[in-house]
Amino acid sequence: MSTSTMQVNGKTGVPFLLRVLWFIFIGWHVTLYWIVAAWVLNVSIIGLPLGLWMLNRVPQVLTLKPAGGYSVADIRDGKVVSVRYDGVRQRFWPWRLIYFLVIGWWFSLGWSLVAWALCACIIGLPFGILMLNRLPAVTTLHRG
Repeated sequence: MSTSTMQVNGKTGVPFLLRVLWFIFIGWHVTLYWIVAAWVLNVSIIGLPLGLWMLNRVPQVLTLKPAGGYSVADIRDGKVVSVRYDGVRQRFWPWRLIYFLVIGWWFSLGWSLVAWALCACIIGLPFGILMLNRLPAVTTLHRG
């Protein structure tokens, strides 16, 4: 009985050319509406979890960027026995909550709107994409 463990990278996904076309024709338009909808949800206590979930997905909406993390598969006799997903360990949740309540909720709104405006012009595009990729960390100290 042979046993092996294989790491499968989770970064595979949409081809680069398709991501570029998505960004040009759909992504940067939809991202503004996505951010505004997330902040409308964040205004209410009931919509807050969905709003934060949406803000954490802004990089994926903008450029179809794959989510972080990786999968590890245990293979025995040529068959996959178990698969587990390993992502980045998050900060202690009370610290993330305090940060969000004091800084994250208002700072990330300004951050995201400035980043979106940079994406709308050619010169600021690299900085805008970089800023939107960091939006989850700015909002809730989310490590992605």
